[in-house]
Amino acid sequence: MSVNMIPDELREKLKTELQAVLINPVKIIMFTMELECKLCLETKQLLQELAALSDKIRVEIYDFQANADKAKAFNVEKIPAIIVMTERDYGIRIYGFPYGYEFQTLLAAVMSVSKGMTDLSESTKSKLKEIKTRVLIQVFVTLTCPYCPITASMAHKFAMENDLIEADVIDAGEFSQLAIKYMVMGVPKTVINEKVEFVGVLPEDLFLQQVLQATGQTPPQPPKTETSQ
Repeated sequence: MSVNMIPDELREKLKTELQAVLINPVKIIMFTMELECKLCLETKQLLQELAALSDKIRVEIYDFQANADKAKAFNVEKIPAIIVMTERDYGIRIYGFPYGYEFQTLLAAVMSVSKGMTDLSESTKSKLKEIKTRVLIQVFVTLTCPYCPITASMAHKFAMENDLIEADVIDAGEFSQLAIKYMVMGVPKTVINEKVEFVGVLPEDLFLQQVLQATGQTPPQPPKTETSQ
């Protein structure tokens, strides 16, 4: 008998919350390769347990190799990969097992996508919609980082406001080679278009400033995290 990923004491609370919050149906697409991905089985179970809590959540599971064309269409190159969408793909990606604090990131994505809107300021939304070039925001996280969901969810909200923006939340522990490549020494670490990077949590306006800088729309400025002097 398998152990539930979502504890019983949280299950009923989540069911009530999802019933109150979800508006439009949400589709969670997962790419897996169970024989070679050590956390794919756990990820699949977690997503199926989440879907069982609401009739507005549907999970589709695809094999990364057998469904290579579909993976390519979604620009998925690593597993486990999670895409949270409606019939519209908002560019929201989660790579790794969204457990621990990162379960919050998954839930926030599901809720935002179901509403079809974010709680970003009108000023931020307007400036994001003006972006005309592709933007890739990569947020490196760990499952034990309490601040990571704040930055991860902010990146996902930015992606929802412009089809040219994709936001990838990546478990640095699971994808250690990428963490080494981007010299992830602390989390959350955000890398935008391979040009701009910062560590820590930025408020919405400063996060936006970094995105605009990466697209060449504002002059370079050093980011100031909330803990900076």
